[in-house]
Amino acid sequence: MSGADESRGLSLDELPLFERGSGGRRGYTLPLLAERERDAESLPAELCRDDLDDFPELSEMEVLRHFLRLSQWNFSAATNFYPLGSCTMKYNPVLNEKIARLSGFAELHPLTPTPAAQGALELMARLEALLAEVSGMDAVSLQPAAGAHGELAGMKMIRAHHVSRGSPRRKVLIPQSAHGTNPASSALCGYGVVPVASNDEGMIDPAAVAPLVDAETAAIMVTNPNTLGLFEKDIVRIAGAVHEKGGLVYFDGANMNALLGVAKPGHMGADVLQFNLHKTFSTPHGGGGPGAGPVAVKRVLADYLPVPRVVRGDAGYHLSDDFPKSIGRIRAFFGNFGMLVRAYAYMISLGGDGMRWATQMAILNANYVRKRLEGVLELAYDGPCLHECVFSDSKLEPLGIETLDLAKRLLDYGFYAPTIYFPLIVSGAIMIEPTESETRETLDEFIAAVEAIVGEAREHPERVKSAPHRTRVSRLDEVRAARQPKLRWRKASIE
Repeated sequence: MSGADESRGLSLDELPLFERGSGGRRGYTLPLLAERERDAESLPAELCRDDLDDFPELSEMEVLRHFLRLSQWNFSAATNFYPLGSCTMKYNPVLNEKIARLSGFAELHPLTPTPAAQGALELMARLEALLAEVSGMDAVSLQPAAGAHGELAGMKMIRAHHVSRGSPRRKVLIPQSAHGTNPASSALCGYGVVPVASNDEGMIDPAAVAPLVDAETAAIMVTNPNTLGLFEKDIVRIAGAVHEKGGLVYFDGANMNALLGVAKPGHMGADVLQFNLHKTFSTPHGGGGPGAGPVAVKRVLADYLPVPRVVRGDAGYHLSDDFPKSIGRIRAFFGNFGMLVRAYAYMISLGGDGMRWATQMAILNANYVRKRLEGVLELAYDGPCLHECVFSDSKLEPLGIETLDLAKRLLDYGFYAPTIYFPLIVSGAIMIEPTESETRETLDEFIAAVEAIVGEAREHPERVKSAPHRTRVSRLDEVRAARQPKLRWRKASIE
């Protein structure tokens, strides 16, 4: 990895497409239409649109260069170390992409009749079975489009369960270290949110949970490992206390990359959890592709899973709506199918031993970073972590810099910044998750960069506070960007 102040290669400016092109340019050629097809009157009015003012007309080369250049400006897990804590930005294997592009999968229309889609339906059934096995749960729905969507589906099932027993109940317990979507999903399902404080070890204390659980408690939402990268060692006792009062345990599966092949949420008392296929199972994440958030349940909630469900009968697989207690359909068609193919390819290519190895390497990498940096940054909580480690800003403040400054300066070294200022219970949090994909050499380079930045701050804090210096743009006014977005841009003159 190059040092932060070495020269960089050529980076070309790029205009928005709306400021490119010329009338009459085309990037495609279609066969001539028959006379009757050229007759606009033969098309329903609702299928015809008016011309769009200033709509760009471009050649194929212009479009190709535009998007390739934009891609070359980006940081990505395929081009840079991408240590976002709590989001598991692992590498997407090319093999998975190859399998997802097989014509039988990639070109399958979502309205294909089930007799002609048996392969796809069988893949979904097998993926459901694999996810149930690795999580220790009884049934799975692949429908949810992302982790938060699966979370919402899980909470809707919890509500449906309680309603069927005579009362929806009123509240959900949520630890301080929970993911931010947890309280939102609870509120959307009509529940009040009751926070649960963390103890001095950064974990949930069963003694703090016990007085909060009563006949109005619908559920507790637990992330394990939690967002500090720590395993909730009292999870079985906590789940037992909630179950004793008739409540259910929602298990946020965003951090399954620390459990896969080693431990199962279903054995810890979980009644429902969501998977983030774009995290644990390596499918594209964020701008790289749509997410997928399958939801798994124990038998107590199986009747409430979304429909349609994949069912196997005498004539093969089909999609069935015949589940009267279901919370219903939660999206069009049936999930982000391409992501399901990628996740299935990932699981069967690794196998059980491979998934366990991936978890062990993710934990080893996180603890390697934690141990190497504990003398440079302040650990939020001492002791071994699982898949991610969290530092505070207490050693940065005396140097005159903040967490944000360290994150921005890392960009100059070619590293994407880790998650910062989360979880909120840690002052100036720096959350680092290296995943199993990274080599020791890459981790050493990242550690050396952090050490160099902290050393630089002792002598020249102003240089760190004005970073980044080598990216296409320097430090931005993020508040102004959010409040006054500039959607059109004119290329400046080049001398």
